[in-house]
Amino acid sequence: MTTTAQHASPSAPPQKQIRFARPAKNEGRVVNLFSHGFLALWGLMVGIPLLWATVQSFRSDDEILHNPLSLPSHWHVDAFGRAWTKGHIGDYFLNTLIVLIPSVTLTMLFGSMVAYVLARYPFRGNRFIYYLFFTGLVMPIFLGLIPLYLTVKNLAASLGLESVIGLNTYGGLILVYIAYSLPFTVFFMHSFFRTLPSSVAEAGLIDGASHTTLFFRVMLPMARPGLVSIGLFNIIGQWNQFILPNLLMKPQSGFDSDRSMLTQGLLALVNNSKYETDWARLFAGMTIAMLPILITYLALNRQIQAGLTGSVSK
Repeated sequence: MTTTAQHASPSAPPQKQIRFARPAKNEGRVVNLFSHGFLALWGLMVGIPLLWATVQSFRSDDEILHNPLSLPSHWHVDAFGRAWTKGHIGDYFLNTLIVLIPSVTLTMLFGSMVAYVLARYPFRGNRFIYYLFFTGLVMPIFLGLIPLYLTVKNLAASLGLESVIGLNTYGGLILVYIAYSLPFTVFFMHSFFRTLPSSVAEAGLIDGASHTTLFFRVMLPMARPGLVSIGLFNIIGQWNQFILPNLLMKPQSGFDSDRSMLTQGLLALVNNSKYETDWARLFAGMTIAMLPILITYLALNRQIQAGLTGSVSK
């Protein structure tokens, strides 16, 4: 009977555990304190002037001039009526809605369609088209005012549609607003569509859905948070736009509303205050102009946050 000698293998040297240094609690507290303090300061810097301007619209001119920092002794609401009728804010408001509703709707439709194709369908020239839209983000609008004016004028004249898409027409301003808002819409929605799962699109194609049906019935509803976010950005940008309406719409004289936008109407209120003192009406017009945007943001706050976080999650 033979025995085999068992040789013990040399033991491996003990492995050292790697410990990562944890950030000090005090350091994290300092960062949080600084960030929260900065946000609070920024909120006060933005909110206090808006609140002050709103309060002034409920006061009399004498109180505004002699005691502007106190609360009104009597809350008057007649300044809003004067701003809406005598100041023609109602006409400016209606003109802005006539342009804003179709321009934002078409911007969202065309922008989402272009972004979806660029994000989900690889083809030759895909990146070139994407960077072409990206170029529109870095191009200052001031550099293109004269070419834009001549383009709108000559295009309408060549098509014989001066009364539809020419200067001083709603249609011309709508087309310019769409072109102005498309680059950022495509850039934002392109990132959002890339975060959506490809398995859902593949399942839809296997079930026999066409590419059009897949986009409108499946992918577009899934991109609703992103659409809400970019939609609000477009509403704010077009609502507060002053340069383009002032360039393309008929110059106004005094309170001649004509087809002027709300931003032009506020400027008319300011210019008119040089000859007729009614500061409460001016502040009331400012309040009317900013309330729709504020209400829209508060109503869609959660959807906006979901859309912003979804677009940068990948």
